[in-house]
Amino acid sequence: MKGFKSKLGMGNTPEQDQSRDPQLEVQSEQQSTDQPETSSPWYTITVDSIRQGKHKMRRRLMIAAGSLVVVGGLIWAGTQYVTANTIPYYVVSVKGQAIGTILHQEELQQLFTTKRAAYQKKYPKATMVLNTNGITTTEERAYKAQVNSANTLKTLDGMLTAYAKSVDVNIDGKVIGVVKDQKVIDAALEQVKKKYTKKAVSAKASTKTSKKAYPKQVTGLESVTLKQKVSTTEIKANPNKLLSSTQLAKVMMTGVESPTTYVVREGDTISSIAADHDITQEEIFANNPKIDEMAMQIGDELMLTVPQPPITVTTFEDYSEQIVTEPAVEIRKSETMREGESKVVAQGSKGLKRIDYRVTKQNGQMLREEWLGQEVTKKSSPKVIIKGTKVVQGEGSGNFMWPVSGASVTSPYGQRWGKTHKGIDLVGSSSVMAADDGVVSYAGTMTGYGNVIIINHNNGYETLYGHLSQIDTSTGAIVEKGQHIGVMGNTGHSTGTHLHFEVHTGGVIQNPLGYLP
Repeated sequence: MKGFKSKLGMGNTPEQDQSRDPQLEVQSEQQSTDQPETSSPWYTITVDSIRQGKHKMRRRLMIAAGSLVVVGGLIWAGTQYVTANTIPYYVVSVKGQAIGTILHQEELQQLFTTKRAAYQKKYPKATMVLNTNGITTTEERAYKAQVNSANTLKTLDGMLTAYAKSVDVNIDGKVIGVVKDQKVIDAALEQVKKKYTKKAVSAKASTKTSKKAYPKQVTGLESVTLKQKVSTTEIKANPNKLLSSTQLAKVMMTGVESPTTYVVREGDTISSIAADHDITQEEIFANNPKIDEMAMQIGDELMLTVPQPPITVTTFEDYSEQIVTEPAVEIRKSETMREGESKVVAQGSKGLKRIDYRVTKQNGQMLREEWLGQEVTKKSSPKVIIKGTKVVQGEGSGNFMWPVSGASVTSPYGQRWGKTHKGIDLVGSSSVMAADDGVVSYAGTMTGYGNVIIINHNNGYETLYGHLSQIDTSTGAIVEKGQHIGVMGNTGHSTGTHLHFEVHTGGVIQNPLGYLP
């Protein structure tokens, strides 16, 4: 047994001795002291087994640790590989609907730049804006992602639209067109103004070189104004709808509505047509300058309205007209000659006087003509007539007076609405007086004139007084120069209270201003 123990003891390595449990060593020494030496196979085998188990456990732990290191290395290497092959990309969506993928956002911006330039080249006169609203990108990452930028950009290219940055033209609440910007509107307005003022300017220039003695000419263009206010609103528009300044000017001057026409029927008159359509007879004559009411036939077409320009250009022009003044008549009485007998001893000579007007026009059409005054530029010499003084009642002297006190001419003699205005219209005192001695040849109503008085002056002259509200004489009455004969009014074809005054000689209409002092 000693030899066995010694062999066991000799067989242990220092490391194995160090691993012995001290408690177990103390017990062994006590047993060897207190008891006789005896061999213990069970004890020896158990200790050795424990030692061998510990060695195996260490080996297993070492193997497991090594395995973990290897697995960790493999996992790390795999992770690095996946990371290296995971790429970022972008999903492109239009109004929330994905249409494809791209690698870089710069590709999208380049498409926008190219497309915008293409639209601008196609519409060089417009300011084009690319419509990119609703186009979004979302960043994604994936292992070996399959990204097809070309197809995505091609699809998006076909979906891109553009609009023209523009403004609408609003006049009195009504849009008449769409233009690029305010500069186009300003240019159009200048063209409109030029349209209605160039005639006046040309006429003014012609007066400096004209050799004509007595034309009515423009002497000045006082001012030009626009009646309506033009406003704008920024909008997105189709570039094909944009108007140029010339096109906009045409719309401003002609409007967009079609004229209203009327086909004449049996029994129609100008007055009945005017009443049925709530317009004036003057408007019908103005729209149809060649119409002759007496020759109007069934089936004739009348233009009742014309397209109304949305822009109203008001011009104030100064006119002057030189007219020939008839020589004053100087009557020398002779008691040796019978009343009614006369003898011209001096023919006299005609003179000249300049009459000044201010004309208000809207879109080139005369709205109002004001008589500003007159100036004699060449004096006439009187015509001297010797007349008998034997009593002959109702014969005029040939020298006329103004039939209205404080008279002012509101409409002169000449062309108006395509027709000749046969006399002059006067306002002033309401009392109407005989312009010279004579006999009332007619006192009553007459078509167009309303209440009218005609005086035969029994010397080749007749005078007419129209639109009276009251007639204060009668047919056959002998009247004297300056005698009250009626009251100014608005009867007949009249547009306001005034006196219409005419002078006739030998049955021929004359300009009354040539006979009034």
